[in-house]
Amino acid sequence: MYTVRVESEFAAAHFLSHYRGKCEQLHGHNYRVRLWAKGSVLNEGGMLVDFALLKDALRKICKTLDHTNLNDNAVFAGDPSAERIARHIFDEVFRLLTPEIAGLLSAVDVFETHGSMARYERDCAV
Repeated sequence: MYTVRVESEFAAAHFLSHYRGKCEQLHGHNYRVRLWAKGSVLNEGGMLVDFALLKDALRKICKTLDHTNLNDNAVFAGDPSAERIARHIFDEVFRLLTPEIAGLLSAVDVFETHGSMARYERDCAV
């Protein structure tokens, strides 16, 4: 099995409506995002997938989130947690790619800080 990873980042503000503590207040993060793809068959060029295709799709989605208040995005339902952000990015990148390449996507990691990360992994049964 081969695994590839690309990274991007964005800066955004958010608050958590259903949280009691400092994160219920508006604050921001410099998010780091990692997109993972996995597969067992290499193309004729010896690659699982072209890094440029993955990077381009990931950057497009991160750009839509950059310098926004994530609470203004209805997809997060008032609680833009790292978990929900990871799922959103996965789903949006999946939509941008061809079915063949999208089928290789395995996970998205969203880091709020160097030590705090949430991951969304695709259900292998899908």
